[in-house]
Amino acid sequence: MGVEPENTLRSFVRAERAGLDAVELDLHLSRDGALVVMHDAEVDRTTDGSGPVAGLTLAELRRLDAGRGERVPVFEEMLDAVACPVQAEIKDVAAARALAEVVRRRGLTGRVEVSSFHDEAVAETARLLPGARTVLIASRWGDDIAERALAAGAATLALNIRRLTLETVERARAAELGVIGWVVNTAEHWALVRAFGLDGATTDLPPAGASPG
Repeated sequence: MGVEPENTLRSFVRAERAGLDAVELDLHLSRDGALVVMHDAEVDRTTDGSGPVAGLTLAELRRLDAGRGERVPVFEEMLDAVACPVQAEIKDVAAARALAEVVRRRGLTGRVEVSSFHDEAVAETARLLPGARTVLIASRWGDDIAERALAAGAATLALNIRRLTLETVERARAAELGVIGWVVNTAEHWALVRAFGLDGATTDLPPAGASPG
């Protein structure tokens, strides 16, 4: 989203062409049950419309400009636009169920990793998609974060790089959990990723722009 309108097909294609290992996106359900790619619960920040995603039909969402003439995509369009792995963040249990149906129908367990801030959404995904890779996201957390991830069935933690400590990384490693840092856009934060030996990092910028010029 640092170089293209966020959560659009244009941005995903740009990320893949830039050589990034995977693309991360966010999913909400529209009023009529479509799995819509958008970060916020409301459309106001990223489109020329207003109101909650859940209050609009897919047809109404399609009429919005998501930046540079891009339209709000649904999840399956995104899957067809790029071939790289995907980390899909879900906002609630209902979205988890809709996502699981798409992943099962298209046989995408190996390609799609499912993440959420909500323990119950991660647990529901693990229940519906045995063998799927799941990620528990946290911005702030306590000493029980590794235990929470294990209880939800997550294999990886995605943690706010600004609050991440070596102690937390070591606790996750002891629990045999992967660790990803977000959002990593500065040289200082990239240095932390390397120093901590993280498994990955989420960035808003293609590789050439990852460090401030």
